[in-house]
Amino acid sequence: MCGRYATTRSAGDLSGLFESDDETDGGARSSHNVAPTSSVPLVRLAPEGHRALSAGRWGLLPPWSRSTSDGARMINARAETVATSRAYAPSFARRRCLVPADGWYEWVRQPDGGRQAYYLTPTDASVLALAGIWTTWASPAGPLLTFSVLTTAAVGELAEVHERMPLLLPRGRWASWLGPVDDPTGLLDPPPVEWLAGLEIRPVGPAVGNVRNDGPQLTTRVPGKAAPTEKLTLF
Repeated sequence: MCGRYATTRSAGDLSGLFESDDETDGGARSSHNVAPTSSVPLVRLAPEGHRALSAGRWGLLPPWSRSTSDGARMINARAETVATSRAYAPSFARRRCLVPADGWYEWVRQPDGGRQAYYLTPTDASVLALAGIWTTWASPAGPLLTFSVLTTAAVGELAEVHERMPLLLPRGRWASWLGPVDDPTGLLDPPPVEWLAGLEIRPVGPAVGNVRNDGPQLTTRVPGKAAPTEKLTLF
């Protein structure tokens, strides 16, 4: 976790929600089925100090990366090691971002050997902010903005779906996550279980398993499906 998510709001809507300037220049993709290496919106602090909505490629590329294909292996950074990892620590210390999402997907293995997909999303349809870190990579075409999503141990009912979850940031923590702090490790606590109770664990159809599929039908509830009962590690 996290290996697939949805972000469907327009750049204009996200700029308003995150009180940021839209600097995506049309380069951020809206999708109900975001997969690694997609170019999607993120919110970071610009050098001038204001919040900027930027287009970033999912899968962080450290300076020593030889090609963009390396990013597919670096879509997630574990909260437990992000401050000490050679690849992630510099970005965690100085380049943190918010990754807007409507929700994210997980798969749970069923007793018959099949897999049931679940969409985890706020019951009130509010925007989620996933904790992220970013950097720029010197590509042949110029600087390329890339990012990773932080993950942490799942808590509450989310642990029934997967042992990991994205580090979710309630609105009151957005400013501290983006801003400079002496010791950013104090920012890594998961949100309260009570806050997570506002998330729905929604069974959805198998079409989301194909990265070529997109559209609101991917997040439609499948009736008659039971709650998840066992965890499956995919990412």
